[in-house]
Amino acid sequence: MTRKKVKLAYINNDSSRKATYKKRKKGLIKKVSELSTLCGVDACAIIYNPYDTQPEVYPSPAGVHRIVKKLKKMPEVEQSKKMMNQEVFLKQKIGKVSEQVKKLKKENRDKEMNRLLYGNLSGKMNLQGLTVTDLNDLTWLIDQNLKDIKKRMEKIAKDTKSARMAAAAAAAMHPLMNGKVNVNVTASATAFVADNNGRSNNNNNPVNFGGKDVIFPLGNNNNMNFN
Repeated sequence: MTRKKVKLAYINNDSSRKATYKKRKKGLIKKVSELSTLCGVDACAIIYNPYDTQPEVYPSPAGVHRIVKKLKKMPEVEQSKKMMNQEVFLKQKIGKVSEQVKKLKKENRDKEMNRLLYGNLSGKMNLQGLTVTDLNDLTWLIDQNLKDIKKRMEKIAKDTKSARMAAAAAAAMHPLMNGKVNVNVTASATAFVADNNGRSNNNNNPVNFGGKDVIFPLGNNNNMNFN
């Protein structure tokens, strides 16, 4: 079960506020201790509260004095370089949130204009009743789409041109390679035909058949006269 998100607002009930303070104070000191141990940095905490006459310090009064003394020895520019109070912190947070809100508003506006544009193209929506701001934003969106289409067309044309040049270069080399192969094939075929013709002529001449040896046909050779 997930924990319920706590609303960051002042707690009006005194007892609840005091209990929350004690709980959060322990958590804060624990985080400072973890930061110092894990990252090897000097860290301290000084907490003033309306419930005690003396402030609570971490890790100890002597440790706090040592860290504060080390801080004061640094140049003033270095001291205030990353230092911020509550006002500066809140301004920084407000600036970040404002940028996020601005970005989300722009995204929502773009989605709204896209819906209006494609709705009009499909005949489901019309442009009647639009304000001047709406028409200006819609015009800007159409111009952006046209620019994107133009860039896409230029890229396709460039890629096509490169592919054609590569194909032409390959075709220029291809006939030379084929010529060598065809010469070899033709020479081999000519030699094969000539050899076969020679053998055919030898078969038609009984004197030269088999060379110097005479081969008799199969059958009964006992009655042959060798005289």
